[in-house]
Amino acid sequence: MDASLFFTILVLAVGFYMAWNIGANDVSNAMGTSVGSGALTLRKAVCIAAVLEFCGAFFVGGSVSETMQKGIIDTDLFIGDPTLLILGMCAALLGTGAWLQIASYCGWPVSTTHAIVGAIIGFGVVIGGTEAIHWEETISIGISWVLSPGLSALFAYLIFSILQKKILYAMNPIVATKKLFPWLVFLVFAVFTLSMLFNGLENLNLSLTFIQALLLSLLVGAVAFGISYWFIQKVKVPDNDAETPSTVSPQNVISLEKAIKHLQRVQSSTADATHDTVSNLVAEVRDLSHRLRKQTTLADRTSQYTVVENAFVYLQILSACFIAFAHGANDVANAIGPVAAVLDVIKNGAISDSAQVPSWLLAFGGLGIVIGLATWGWRVIETIGKKITELTPTRGFCAEFGAATTILLASKLGLPISTTHCLVGAVLGVGLARGMRALNLGMLKEIILSWVITIPSSAVMSIFIFYLLRTVFHQFFVGA
Repeated sequence: MDASLFFTILVLAVGFYMAWNIGANDVSNAMGTSVGSGALTLRKAVCIAAVLEFCGAFFVGGSVSETMQKGIIDTDLFIGDPTLLILGMCAALLGTGAWLQIASYCGWPVSTTHAIVGAIIGFGVVIGGTEAIHWEETISIGISWVLSPGLSALFAYLIFSILQKKILYAMNPIVATKKLFPWLVFLVFAVFTLSMLFNGLENLNLSLTFIQALLLSLLVGAVAFGISYWFIQKVKVPDNDAETPSTVSPQNVISLEKAIKHLQRVQSSTADATHDTVSNLVAEVRDLSHRLRKQTTLADRTSQYTVVENAFVYLQILSACFIAFAHGANDVANAIGPVAAVLDVIKNGAISDSAQVPSWLLAFGGLGIVIGLATWGWRVIETIGKKITELTPTRGFCAEFGAATTILLASKLGLPISTTHCLVGAVLGVGLARGMRALNLGMLKEIILSWVITIPSSAVMSIFIFYLLRTVFHQFFVGA
C-alpha cells in the first residue's frame, strides 16, 4: 500500500468517525427540546433530523471553510512538508471525535466547533509553536462561550415570560392562544426564513440584499399568518361558564396568592398596630384562598391547557426542523472540511488556499451524521430535553425560538457562536422564567465544566494522536 492510498483510507475513516460523533452530540441538541417536551417521540425525531440534516449537508453544505483550513493556524508552516498537514488534520478529526464520544457517553452537550478548533490548535502548537496560532480567532470563539448562551437565555426568558402572561395565566387560555398564535407563526416563519437566507443557505451564493431578504421573509411570514389564522379559528372554546356556573376561576386563586406575597412583604417591614392589622389581613386572605381553591374545578382548565400545548407542538416541530436543516448545512464542514483539505493535498501534492467539496463527500458526511444520531444521540437528547428543566411544547418552542434568534443575530453581526451553547442557554432561560427551583443546577454545573475543558481536552488528544500517526507513518513508509 502506497502512502497516498493509506492517507485516503485514513482520512475517510476518521472523517466518518467525526461525522458520526457530530450526529451523536450536536444534532441531538436540535431535537432534544422536541423529545423532552413530548412534541416528538425519539424515533420520529431521529427520522425528521435524518432527512433534514442530510438535505442540509448535501444540498447546501458548500465548500471548505477558510477558517477551518487557514484561519486557526498559519498554513505556511506546511508548504515544505504537506504530509504534516495531512497527519495534523487526521489527528484533529480523530481527537475531536474521541472527545465528542466521551461527551456523548456522559450526556454532555458540547460544541463541535470549539472541539475541532482546540484540536487544530493542538497540532499547530506542536509544529510551529504558539506563534503559529491566530489567537484573534481563538479569543473571539472564547467570547462566544459567554455571549451565545447568555443571549439565548435572555431571548427564551423574555419569550416564555410573555407566553406565561398572555396565554398560560390568561382567564381563557384557548381564546388567548387564538389571538396570539398567528402572530407567533408569522414571527417563526419570518425569522427562520431570514436566518436560512443569511446563514443556512449562504453556500448557494444567493445574490440578495438584506432588504430583499427581509421583504421575502416578511412575505413568507404573512402567508403563514393567514394559513395559521384560518386553522386556529376552527379550535372550539369550551363554555366553562355555561357548563359550570358555580365554578370559581383558578385565576382568582392565583391573584390571591400574589396578594398574600405582597401583604407578607408589608408585614415584615412594619411594627405595632400596622403589623397586627396586616397579619390579620394575611390570615383572612389565606383562608379565602384556601376556600376558593376547594371550590375551583381544574378539569376544564386542564383541558384548555392541553389544547394550547397541542397547538404549540406544531410550532416546536417546525422550529426544530429549521435548526436541523441549518445545522446540517453549516456544521458538516467541521467533519468534511478537513477531509476535503487532506484529499486536495493528496491529489495535487501541494497546499491550496481553498478546496471544493465534492457532492459525494457531502453525502458521505451527511450519512455519518445521520447514523451517529440514530445510534448514539439519545444520551444528549435526554440531557437537553429532560435533565436541565422540565419541558412542555410551549417551553420547548420558546427555547428553540430563542436559540434561533440568537443564531440569526450573531450571524448577521459576524460573531462566532455555538449552536449547542445557544440551545442549552435557551433551555436555561425558560427554566429561569419558572424560577430557580425548576432548574437542575447539578446538571448545569456538569455541562458548563464540559464546555470549559472542551478545547484543552481536544488539543491534548490531537497532540497525542498526531505523534502516534507520525510515528506509524515514519515506521511503515519513510523508514521503508
